[in-house]
Amino acid sequence: MEQHPLLIDGRLHDLGDGFKVRRLLPVLQARHVGPFVFYDHMGPVAFAPGKGMDVRPHPHIGLATVTWLFDGAIRHRDSLGSLADIRPGEVNWMTAGRGIVHSERTPPEERRDGQQLHGIQVWVALPKPDEEVAAEFHHHDAAELPRIHQPGIELVLIAGSAYDRRSPVKVFAPMFFLEARLEAGAELHLPPEHIERGIHVIDGEVSWDGVVVSAAQMAVQTGPQAASVRAGRASRLMLFGGAPLDGERHLWWNFVASTRERIEQAKEDWVAQRFGRVVGDDAEYIPLPER
Repeated sequence: MEQHPLLIDGRLHDLGDGFKVRRLLPVLQARHVGPFVFYDHMGPVAFAPGKGMDVRPHPHIGLATVTWLFDGAIRHRDSLGSLADIRPGEVNWMTAGRGIVHSERTPPEERRDGQQLHGIQVWVALPKPDEEVAAEFHHHDAAELPRIHQPGIELVLIAGSAYDRRSPVKVFAPMFFLEARLEAGAELHLPPEHIERGIHVIDGEVSWDGVVVSAAQMAVQTGPQAASVRAGRASRLMLFGGAPLDGERHLWWNFVASTRERIEQAKEDWVAQRFGRVVGDDAEYIPLPER
């Protein structure tokens, strides 16, 4: 990444039923920002009654997955036996480590009535010493998360540390992940202790070191000095980043690892069904892609 903010438009994928996901990381110019190796913006989509999201059971290794919603609800189940519905303002943090299987579906009530779904899903690479930790899942209610107030600015600290506050979410390396709401004209200084950083504008428009970042766009930047972000109009954005990764990572399908050999082992384990089964949702699964 360069000192000057790099603007990223991402790639839009249509998953059917009007459900679109914009993939913003990784890109060629920014394979990771701090420990963030994958960043998806889901929706917004309006599911009609009887319709919903159905991500069948699938495996992960070497990462933590994070879900943050603006609208709607998603039901998480995994091979540890976890069952948690996530709603706006709450955090689902799943540490895959040596391996976990999970599914994500629309809860029964929302499927019956229909719902608006809109949110963010990210993958955070684990440091090399922690790549093979035991899998964990933690759900945090909205009331647990620190809220930070500045003139014209409201911040929610989802994970990591920033502005002299720390989230209760368990992380493995220095990082920050926040939702920010800015009034028109508000100026936000990014956390100075993290040298890799990015912003993703959900709605509105901001200026960052001379770069205009509009709704659905991301900008990333590295270096010891972080320019402030100024809102051209009322805006909502995500702030993220952290310390540089301790080496490159290989990404293949749902697997993240520091060696290709570990990826190959994960492929073999999934084909042989050695990962375990999702408790309460084991009638189907996503097969290993042929690519």
